[in-house]
Amino acid sequence: MADKRDCYEILGINKSATDEEIKKAFRRKAKEFHPDANPGDKSAEEKFKEVNEAYSILSDPNKKANYDRFGYAGVDPSAGGGGFGGGFSGFGGGFDMGDIFGAFGDIFGGGGRGSYANAPMQGDDVGLRITIDFNDAIFGCKRDVSYTRIERCSDCGGSGAAKGSTANTCRKCGGRGTITVQRRTPFGMMQSTAECDECGGKGKTIDKPCKECRGSGNVRKNKTLEVNIPAGIDNGQRISLSGQGNAGVNGGPNGDLIIQVMVRSHEFFVREGYNLRLELPITFADAALGAKITIPTPDGNGELTIPEGTQSGSTFAVKGKGVPRINGRGRGDLLVTVVIETPKGLSKKQKELLTEFNESLNDKNNAKRKSFFDKFKK
Repeated sequence: MADKRDCYEILGINKSATDEEIKKAFRRKAKEFHPDANPGDKSAEEKFKEVNEAYSILSDPNKKANYDRFGYAGVDPSAGGGGFGGGFSGFGGGFDMGDIFGAFGDIFGGGGRGSYANAPMQGDDVGLRITIDFNDAIFGCKRDVSYTRIERCSDCGGSGAAKGSTANTCRKCGGRGTITVQRRTPFGMMQSTAECDECGGKGKTIDKPCKECRGSGNVRKNKTLEVNIPAGIDNGQRISLSGQGNAGVNGGPNGDLIIQVMVRSHEFFVREGYNLRLELPITFADAALGAKITIPTPDGNGELTIPEGTQSGSTFAVKGKGVPRINGRGRGDLLVTVVIETPKGLSKKQKELLTEFNESLNDKNNAKRKSFFDKFKK
């Protein structure tokens, strides 16, 4: 017995662990080393055997008390302790392997549907993507959308049985949707749950299937809805329409229709949150002398005043000409950044005039230039 690992160490718990904590630790370790999850792995088989032995001791109050006092000697049959007993057909504390592995799904051969086979379940959501214009996203719009969804069959009311007949409780699983499966393993007989092969996990069988839905209880139908696109929606945002998705199971509610809205780009505006940005090219004369320039806005043409001496890259805010705040008040701003365009293709006369103008300038006219070269000289 001296070469065996401590039971608490095997399950990864301490001596103060409660019965529930011991049970949870056993579930976790048994799942990790179960032969079905580790086919052909001798090391995993040995660890699974070790885990079961540790649990059989710690789950039995008398064995646990003897083990805590005397170690393995207190539970060794040869030492008179009543011990583990050899073999794995049973587990201490009246614990059923079906209870342990029933929730582990396909790894151990079955899902945990049990008595929930006929419980109402919500239908799946349906996803849809639409594309709208930039201005429609700013001011909102209405759009008709068409899609396909699963609906309850109107001929059979969703039962799947032909008119005049009914669905029957599955005789094999008794309506649970699952059956108990026993398998012989190197450690004895093991039992787990599996989907009933008679009813496919539905808990019911149909002798006369509905011709319209072929016994499924559902049919695919095309549907068209008018959807309200809220003002201010952004590219990639989603709208959820409750109950417009696929039909539920066993009378459960419909899923939702999830619409992802894509917004086409605009030739002038770039969206930044609830603000819009516009890059406006202006002439050198406009920047130097100041000007009033007609600009585009989401609401139509507007006017922007360019102050005298404006520098390239300056940004001006046109208040309230941005994007409406969804479910809120007010709008963002239109941010106009001016870019001074350097003229190209000058005539001889234009060059002469520009040279004359440039020579008439002094340091006061170009303060930034003067500051730069003063620093450069130093």
